[in-house]
Amino acid sequence: MTLHTLSELIDEGVRGRYVLIRSDLNVPLDGSHVTDDGRIRASLPGIKELADAGAKVLLSAHLGRPKGTPEAKYSLAPAVARLAELAPELNVTLAADTTGPAAQAAAATLADGSVLVLENVRFDARETSKDDGERAAFAAELASLTGEHGAYVDDAFGAVHRKHASVYDIAKLLPSYQGDLVRTELEVLRKLTTNTERPYVVVLGGSKVSDKLAVIENLLGKADTILVGGGMLFTFLAAQGHKVGASLLEADQIPVVKDYLARAAAAGTTFVLPTDVVVAASFAADAAHETVPADAIESSSFAASGLGLDIGPVSGAAFAAAILEAKTVFWNGPMGVFEFAAFAEGTRAVASALRAASSGGGFTVVGGGDSAAAVRTLGFADSDFGHISTGGGASLEFLEGKELPGLSALER
Repeated sequence: MTLHTLSELIDEGVRGRYVLIRSDLNVPLDGSHVTDDGRIRASLPGIKELADAGAKVLLSAHLGRPKGTPEAKYSLAPAVARLAELAPELNVTLAADTTGPAAQAAAATLADGSVLVLENVRFDARETSKDDGERAAFAAELASLTGEHGAYVDDAFGAVHRKHASVYDIAKLLPSYQGDLVRTELEVLRKLTTNTERPYVVVLGGSKVSDKLAVIENLLGKADTILVGGGMLFTFLAAQGHKVGASLLEADQIPVVKDYLARAAAAGTTFVLPTDVVVAASFAADAAHETVPADAIESSSFAASGLGLDIGPVSGAAFAAAILEAKTVFWNGPMGVFEFAAFAEGTRAVASALRAASSGGGFTVVGGGDSAAAVRTLGFADSDFGHISTGGGASLEFLEGKELPGLSALER
């Protein structure tokens, strides 16, 4: 795979040229407040490098899942405001539309070294259309904003697994380059798939086991140990024959999980499940709760109506011990409902262990999405870990061995 780099584009000369950069501004919001600006901060270096080199920077991005029409709650305005706060030296403005009259007028008068953010690309239904012609037409409108000598840079790793107009089709229309964020993400993920230093421990959490099936399949025989927490652990417990009360359960996945458990030992991979869980009376921050053995959830004070919301302290300590013995650790998915303080300790235990492993020379990767939000919410710094990915879904699909359309489109 030959991917031309941002450095090559800079060396070619960009002063006075339009460069359309696909960035990842898909950040969590509380109203109009950005609650985790990690992706914005990760996007800044590429944007600044182009602006400093004198490019007319056009920035495309998405936020949330609008239904192909403008929706105020999905406007990029809060993300752009945070971008401007983080880099006040940049002249950053937001167009009122994506490729319409407002964007065209603003692009036409854009000064060298300035940044124009186009409004949410998903406000146009063609961005995510399954019709190749519709996506191509939208990509052509994006490309037209760059004039005669425009270029395209993909620096949104969190979107490279999507065959969308602003990620895939645009690369066919303009000279295309990978941004440094994408390059770094690929370097990190290759360390998790090629000549990985062992012991190699993978920590998987999050709500649904169905979201992780393909990556588990691909990790059998590659990872030495897979630690299972989060909501997905209850499907594993059910596969072992245990009752899980009202806990999150994907009953249709029990046969698949049973198969993984049966095949793991022969493949050289050990699954480690929690031995204790925190069971609550309801899904609420102030819910009554207690810690019980993982195989006795319905023996809790809440019986069959109780639901597991975190791994227990014994399990947290066991997971931490396994992480500290590892040379390579990949973590995707929180261990519990970290947003509620009473059910955040399992996630905190894993994060603390990764921080210690990293400081001890281990290679640690936090796999984006909820995991990245969790460590920041719990007060950890990005520098506590070897790498925090900006692309949860893209990272998983890479580890599954899938082709990522946004990357294949950059090959030339």
